[in-house]
Amino acid sequence: AYLLDDVPAARLFEEVLKLFLGGSAVHTFEKLRQYDLFKHLFPLTDHVLEQEEQHFPIQFVMQGLVNTDSRIREDKPVTPAFLFAVFLWEPVRKAFEERVLQGLIPQTAMFDAADSVLAQQLRKISIPRRFSGPMKEIWNLQLRLERGRNAKKARRLIEHPRFRAAYDFLLLRAESGEVESSQAEWWTRYQEGQPELQQKPKKKASGRKNYRSRNRQRKPGGNGNSQS
Repeated sequence: AYLLDDVPAARLFEEVLKLFLGGSAVHTFEKLRQYDLFKHLFPLTDHVLEQEEQHFPIQFVMQGLVNTDSRIREDKPVTPAFLFAVFLWEPVRKAFEERVLQGLIPQTAMFDAADSVLAQQLRKISIPRRFSGPMKEIWNLQLRLERGRNAKKARRLIEHPRFRAAYDFLLLRAESGEVESSQAEWWTRYQEGQPELQQKPKKKASGRKNYRSRNRQRKPGGNGNSQS
């Protein structure tokens, strides 16, 4: 395990992608934690998972990995930004809550929490900016999704290039019990009531690359989260 501390951070990024984007993310996560290796890759996440008495943090990560495995099996695109956003959300959420208690407004608290957690994580794994940028957008949009449940604000928000990924992230939080399911359901109903969204081509965001397992048979696509 200690040898991981000597591996260059850039190399570890590529190795993590191989581990978790090969179709066995759940099994990999369980084995890494069983053998005390996960803490060498994501120390902040491992710490909060060990200390947290509630169940939703581990359920959140596990459900995110279940969804990732499902998308891989269905030959759907998976972005590292979403995967790393899932792994680091609980440390970010904790840091965000601490800053709010210190008197920062929520938006500033979220920006500061995201920057702080990423700065610490980058000491272990070098996450390229083309992925760390979208990660922060996904996290920051959670505040707007929670507060923007009226037609005027919603209409502006769905135009955001990271809306779909942030919406999928909110669904994951609801599934794990972190937020009320009604919050995610409102956005689901809103989109269902906007038929033009089904026909509108998705915007391509810069620096986004889809990863799939390289050494396996390709299968036709199916249902799943967008992870845009």
